[in-house]
Amino acid sequence: MYAIVRTGGKQYRVEKGQRLLVERMAAEQGSEVALEPLMLRAEETVLDEQALASVKVTAKVLAHVRGEKLRVFKFKPKRGYRRRTGHRQDLTQIEVTDIAKARVKAAAGRSAAGERETAGAGATASKPKRAVKAAGARGTGAAAKGAASGKRAAPAKRAAAPAKRDAPGAAKASKAKPERDDGA
Repeated sequence: MYAIVRTGGKQYRVEKGQRLLVERMAAEQGSEVALEPLMLRAEETVLDEQALASVKVTAKVLAHVRGEKLRVFKFKPKRGYRRRTGHRQDLTQIEVTDIAKARVKAAAGRSAAGERETAGAGATASKPKRAVKAAGARGTGAAAKGAASGKRAAPAKRAAAPAKRDAPGAAKASKAKPERDDGA
């Protein structure tokens, strides 16, 4: 039996009795810590969140240590720029003490009911998506892109209205030279 757990922004495959170095944890030496399980592999694989709620992965903090020194060297050619620094990561050494899954029959009934509820919610949630997709297929340009992403499209700009005869610009157009009709 093993589990995949997340701690310190990283994921680790752990088994009972395994020792490993993880990012520094805010726990005292000798204390027990609970690790967040992402997957459990025993007789069957457990991946869904409801089933993982019953999985407990505990570990004991053995020591707080510092990692190996890393040398960081910055160099820019032809400028005389050289910088050397070092870095040592703060780590915590832990030992996995227990991986346990509580077997609750009532939880299985709840998960089946939860699946039905989620399926119902998914069906109602999918209707607007279809409508948005259909609207996106009809339109073109930026308005269609906005509709396809579920955003409300901005109203289309009106085309410029033809110039009125009373407008000053219309008078200039009428003073233009008439076309010659020579009949040729």
